[in-house]
Amino acid sequence: MISHSTEERSRVMDALGLFLKNSFRHKDPDSFSEVVNTIEAEGHYGNPITVFSAQLTHKHDIAAFVDFVHNNMTLEDIETLRSEMSDRLDDEQMFHLRFDKQEAYMGRLKLVSSSDAITAKVKIETYPKNREIAGKIVEELFG
Repeated sequence: MISHSTEERSRVMDALGLFLKNSFRHKDPDSFSEVVNTIEAEGHYGNPITVFSAQLTHKHDIAAFVDFVHNNMTLEDIETLRSEMSDRLDDEQMFHLRFDKQEAYMGRLKLVSSSDAITAKVKIETYPKNREIAGKIVEELFG
């Protein structure tokens, strides 16, 4: 997720924290800095930006993330996901989600199409690689 120079970094981190505290349930919220990578960069027009990222690699953390997202989306967002599921699952079997930063800061989940969002990519593994089976897994997880 990107924090623009016009945004308060602490608020952007709080928005990301909504997802982290509900995914890394075994970690103290004060230790999230250990799992968040921070990169200072330059935006398209030369403006300073900060890129925050975190990766879930343990099955229980991923399951907690999926449960949190599924249980806290509005019915409208669940319907949106169902209708856009095939578009959100790419050829590498990555399922793409974008959440409103402001809503996350307020403690709520809201899907958005904006690029200025909290982005989540969920890798759906199938052996052998099979997009159709991956789509069914996504439906089970998020639909």
